[in-house]
Amino acid sequence: MKAFFVLLPFVFISFLLPGQTTPLPNAHAHNDYEHDRPLFDALSNGFTSVEADIFLIKDELYVTHNKPVSLKNTKTLTELYLQPLDEVVKANNGQVYPGYGGSFYLMIDFKNDAEGTYAKLIEQLQPYKHLLKTKTQDGPLTIFISGERPITAILNDPENLVSLDGRPNDLGQGITADKMPVVSTSFKSLGFWNGNGEIPFDIRLKIRQLSDAAHKEGKKLRLWATPDNPASWQVLLNNGVDLLNADDLTELKTFLLAK
Repeated sequence: MKAFFVLLPFVFISFLLPGQTTPLPNAHAHNDYEHDRPLFDALSNGFTSVEADIFLIKDELYVTHNKPVSLKNTKTLTELYLQPLDEVVKANNGQVYPGYGGSFYLMIDFKNDAEGTYAKLIEQLQPYKHLLKTKTQDGPLTIFISGERPITAILNDPENLVSLDGRPNDLGQGITADKMPVVSTSFKSLGFWNGNGEIPFDIRLKIRQLSDAAHKEGKKLRLWATPDNPASWQVLLNNGVDLLNADDLTELKTFLLAK
């Protein structure tokens, strides 16, 4: 396994050279770890935000949507994301994408034990602190925590190694954008629309009001469980949604590049 990751820069650097990959600030890879090449399928398509679900099991952070019966084929957060991102950034002179000035977002969804998972994550981030965007450095990587969120611990961390994935009721509470760069909610909480035909006015209004409130505080808006098609993505962009969830990475890339 170690030898595999040592080779990562040489295997994947070809698609990270200037002019070969266009970074897409609106592209978020939903359940990124389920793709054939976690992280690297997203990078090859220009995505600037990826999502990893993790469980704390036996003092280690494993990337998986459901708690596994066996850990035999389950990879760790370090194996799939932290070490590969470090190698990519080193190969690209301190950036995930050469010449891209925006942040690369790693959304980590805590699936169990908020406080224990947070403590282990902070421990495992120590060798990778140089990657992070914090209060004292403008690193290329922003990590924000969703799911079982240890809200108090993150808000009270003076280093600000990781931040929070906010919810609509977190808006207006005086939480700064460095502590909560993204606000997310389920599209289904706003109403029903399958992406076909015109979106109902009341749903569009709710999206616009939510995006306006998030942007007023300098935060990005992400909706999950959205219709996964170009018609939906266009409506979401038109109404201020910043991060578009996608399972089909190539389709979203094609849509965004055509704009």
